[in-house]
This record gives sequence, structure tokens and C-alpha cells, in this order.
Amino acid sequence: MNPELLRRLPKMDLLLARPALAEHPLPYPVKRQAARQVLDDCRRALREGALASVPGPEELEGAVLRLAERLSRPALGRVINATGIVLHTNLGRAPLSRRAAEAVGQAARGYSNLEYDLPNRRRGRRGEAAEGLLCSLTGAEGALAVNNNAAAVFLLLSALAAGQGVAISRGELVEIGGGFRVPDILARSGARLVEVGTTNKTRPADYSAALESGAARLLLKVHPSNFRVVGFTQSASLPELGALARAHGVPLLCDLGAAAPGSPELEEAVAWADAVCFSGDKLLGGPQAGILLGRAPLIDRLRSDPLARALRIDKLSLAALEATLLDWRDGAAVPVSAMLSAEPAELRARAEALREALNPLCPCDVVETAGEAGGGANPGEALPAWAVALSPAEVLDDFFRRRPVPILGRIHRGKLLLDVRTLLPGDGGEIAAALRAWRGDTL
Repeated sequence: MNPELLRRLPKMDLLLARPALAEHPLPYPVKRQAARQVLDDCRRALREGALASVPGPEELEGAVLRLAERLSRPALGRVINATGIVLHTNLGRAPLSRRAAEAVGQAARGYSNLEYDLPNRRRGRRGEAAEGLLCSLTGAEGALAVNNNAAAVFLLLSALAAGQGVAISRGELVEIGGGFRVPDILARSGARLVEVGTTNKTRPADYSAALESGAARLLLKVHPSNFRVVGFTQSASLPELGALARAHGVPLLCDLGAAAPGSPELEEAVAWADAVCFSGDKLLGGPQAGILLGRAPLIDRLRSDPLARALRIDKLSLAALEATLLDWRDGAAVPVSAMLSAEPAELRARAEALREALNPLCPCDVVETAGEAGGGANPGEALPAWAVALSPAEVLDDFFRRRPVPILGRIHRGKLLLDVRTLLPGDGGEIAAALRAWRGDTL
């Protein structure tokens, strides 16, 4: 590398003093950060031989402005989900309903009665209204909301099982996203893991043996979440475990992972388990939260545990949760439930309408495909789906990802598929606008 090339790079203060940068309304600290990064990248490229000459002043200005504009925007932003995965963990899982989004805005813009009892002019209990709605919707005696379901599981075990043996099937010692392992959370809670049964077969008698020997004083059932064991299998049902727990006078705890009001799984869990927990941002269609339901004395015990304060839900999530529960109460379909229940004929009609809108901009086809619930809900179950297929797939995918509002589909058999199940109102117009911009770039 010729050292003279490095010396030809302008100093940062001189680059920032050029009119195109100096007069631009972006904040100076952002322009300075961008200029430093652009110059550092140029030095690195020159040293490594990836750059044969020093970029001209206009080229450097343009690079700095493009980077500064990107840096001036929050890193966390909206994307268009055309993947067909409804509860896409990497994309924030459940989109909120309009009612929930408006509730978050109101809670964020000013003060709120988060922990204030207005009629009685005294301190109130955080989440009391949401907890009342949860009890009303599910028939549970008591309810508590914490910041996510992992926190709910940890609170359950640390408050109820510390120092005691907890019987759980070997087939339910799962690991979910982020390395969250049931055995690890049991150990951190102070509970003692008592494995029963085998990976593929666990019978009620296996739990009974652990209770009768004194090795276990609680029963725990965990939803497999993101995998499914098939073939030569057997597991103990909640009614079987509930009857066993009552006969021995011990609690039955159940981690459902995902649940929605009115579902048979949740009704069964509330009927038989002493406490059940699940995520608020999965099938419920609300914000990130851990929902705890169960017998009133047990829920009160969880609420009074010191750990509950460390895991409590924040005001914005609580506002969204209460509004989502009001949607369920009033029979208003939240986006997740509407997406999951969409009929194939409806999806095909939507895909054909999107094709008609996009076809003048980019020749495309309607194809039948498969989506999924995602987020560990209903693992292994494919959702019948319809999508618009575009090409060139790699080029369009790259262009869409660099848009101010990125558009995320999936590439399959050389085509970029935009699955309509997960598109929200207005997304089709933004996809068409992106294609118009792409055509302008490629003409």
C-alpha cells in the first residue's frame, strides 16, 4: 500500500466544513460520528488493498450524509412482515391492535394512574384492572402479570419450590430461544430437579413414584414450545396430573408457553393446575408479558414475594395488555388471532389482489405455500398460505431490506415470496412504492 494514499484523505474537520455537510440540518454530533466512520472505513480499505484510490470529496460527502441519515434514526424500527410467520420472534412477535397501540401512546405521553386509586385518593395496585380482566376471561381465581413468561416461570419456582423437589418429565426438559433451559431455571430458583419417565414416554405412575418416595413435593408440566416428539410416545395429561397432585396434597404448576382466552388448553390448565403461566405476546396477541393464573392464595403469595417487584410489568406493556384484554372481552379480533384464523380462500383472494397491484411494476405470480404460527406456538403445524412470487429474488430481497421501512419475505426456489397472511393494512401500498423505487433504480 502506498502511504501517500492515506495522506490524501481529508482531515475530519475539513470534510465536515464542506458546504454540503456544514449546511445540512442534521445534528453536528451525528455528522461527526458518520464522518469518522467513513474515514476509518476508507483507511481500512486502503490498507487492505480493497480500495485502489482515495474517493473524491463529493463521494465522501455523499457517504457521510447517507450514513448520518441512517444514524439519526432509531435502530429499532418498523418492518413489513411478509414471511408468513405470524409470531416472528426476531420481528417482535405480536403486532398490537389499534386499541392497544393507542393505549400505549396515551400512557407514554404523560402521567397515568399506574398505582393510584383515584376514587379513594390512595395508592393502588399496579395491574389490578388487567388482572380482573384475566380472571373474568379465563375463570381463574387470581391473576398476576410480570415482564415475560421466563420471569413467570422463575417466580413460580423460586416462590413455591425453593429447596424442594420438582417432578418433571424428561421429555419436557426443554431449551427455548436464547439458551433458556428448564433445568437451569430450576437450579437458579433453588428448586431441586426430579426427572421422571423417559424422553418419549412418561406415565402418571412415574410422577406418583417421585411423590411417594418423598423426592418431589411439586409437579411441573412444561409445554414443549418449539419442538414436537412424535411416534412411540406417551405423556401424562393435565387432568391426570391434577388428580394426582390433589390426592397427594401438592401443587401442580403448568407452563403453557402460549395461550388465548377461550382455548381448550387454557380452560383445562385453569381447571386442573394450581398455577399456570404463558406469554402475553404470543397467542394472546398483546405485548411482552408473563401471565400467571391460578388459585387465589397461591397468586397472592407470588404477588407478595420480593422477586415480583424485580419482575413487574412496566406501564407501557401494562397499558397494551389491558387494552388487548378489553379487545378479547368485547369480541374484537386482535391482529394475531385474525391472521391465524384467516381462511385459505381469503388469503388467496388477498394474494391475487396484491399481484394485480404489483404486476405492472414487476411481473409476479400467486403461489400456494405454507406458513407457521411461530414463537413456539403450535410447533410442527404448517399453516396453508398464499403468497406473491417475485424475481429476481436476491436483488429484490436486498433492495427491500435497505428500504426506510424494510420489507422481509422469504426466498424459495429462486423466487422472493411475500406471504399475505402477515401483511397489515397499508403494507401492500408500501410494497408497491418500493417496487416503483426499484424500477427507478434499475431503469
